[in-house]
Amino acid sequence: MDKNVKSLSAKHKYSTVDLLKFIVPSIVGILLFMTPIVWQGQVTIPIAILAKELQALLVNWLPQLTALLAIISFIGSLGCRLLQPDWLARKPFLNSLFNVSLLWLIIRGLGAVFALVTLFHAGPEWVWSENTGQVLLFDLLPLLFVVFLLAGMLLPLLVNFGLLEFIGALMIKVMRPLFTLPGRSSIDCLTSWLGDGTIGVLLTSKQYESGYYTRREAAVIGTTFSAVSITFSFVVLAQVKLEHLFVPFYITVSLAGVVAALIMPRIPPLSRKPNTFYGSMQEADQEVIPKGYTPMQWGMTQAVSKARENTRLGSFIADGFRNILDLWIGVIPVVMAVGTLALILAEYTPVFKWLGLPFLPLLELMQLPEAEAASQTMVVGFADMFLPTVLASSIESELTRFVIAALSVTQLIYMSEVGGLLLGSKIPISLKDLFLIFIERTLITLPIIVVAAHLIF
Repeated sequence: MDKNVKSLSAKHKYSTVDLLKFIVPSIVGILLFMTPIVWQGQVTIPIAILAKELQALLVNWLPQLTALLAIISFIGSLGCRLLQPDWLARKPFLNSLFNVSLLWLIIRGLGAVFALVTLFHAGPEWVWSENTGQVLLFDLLPLLFVVFLLAGMLLPLLVNFGLLEFIGALMIKVMRPLFTLPGRSSIDCLTSWLGDGTIGVLLTSKQYESGYYTRREAAVIGTTFSAVSITFSFVVLAQVKLEHLFVPFYITVSLAGVVAALIMPRIPPLSRKPNTFYGSMQEADQEVIPKGYTPMQWGMTQAVSKARENTRLGSFIADGFRNILDLWIGVIPVVMAVGTLALILAEYTPVFKWLGLPFLPLLELMQLPEAEAASQTMVVGFADMFLPTVLASSIESELTRFVIAALSVTQLIYMSEVGGLLLGSKIPISLKDLFLIFIERTLITLPIIVVAAHLIF
């Protein structure tokens, strides 16, 4: 390694110190976000362990803290809209945090109301029951609170010190022709796959806001490459009591996911997203490898250049705090509002059962046992990924339970987490887009999963 470092330093005129500014933070970031380890019998990553430990430490306070953040988000946005203070316009970060449209103000208001109602068990029970509001406020949001805290502070290790530039140069010849995406997007996928889909969405959003992805690329990555982690996939499979089939299950999910990733960027609504950049941003990186450079050499040159720009500890900490506040204030109330509404529809109305009826003839054609019961799970996953497997627990056929579990993972978009995060982020995606993408992913991956299930069983 020392010879390689000296060779690169001599050829491209940067010192060993410059290289270390890229290598050391990047390795720490990889160890935290992308290195799978076995912890208490499960495969996970260090950042997820830190999040769980912090969540356990603050468990008695987290519902109250998340409710408080939802209230602050709404009151701050309402005050900004009513008072329009001059000083706020001179504070770009605070202005972007609280100066939102009327629609987002209403959503933040709903999030605050739902959080209060659920926290104090006041008002209609269908809002705060254990299958609706409590799922969000007591289960999901506490986890998101600590993930946002840790990821917001530590994501700069992946973003600010050249790792994305380095991987981008190596992967551009794969990602562009196959998935119509920059090489750097492979990091988003790996982070999601090995760790957590929410971190993948956060990473994508930050890269989009920095001008590294166009609107179309950010929408594609957020809805197609923020894959479900290995750990979460195991939990889903355990819900249908098929843990012994994890290897064929995950191979099936991976194959179906890759096929969906090949097709989704090339069909509406994703194909119709404009290839323009966020706000007044210009393209930050052409990802063109100049003549005379190999992908490795150009990636290293770009990485070292990026690392040189980010050597101040104060800037690192400030970026981290801005990330955290952006996530806490911007995303938590949206997840609370949209997730609760979706779960209310799933729990107390037949809407998702009706939406699943058109799948019944298709499931019967595919010779899926207990097709009628399975059809009721086809669309309910749009509300929450666990709902299909909860409904599937009463189905006797292992083949059908396998299909439902695998489909719930490959559908990817569910409003109680990833969908809410995408809507709360700056990524240009609407609720209508998310539902269309959900249906398309279902239609693309279902045949692959059913064929695999018939082969396995």
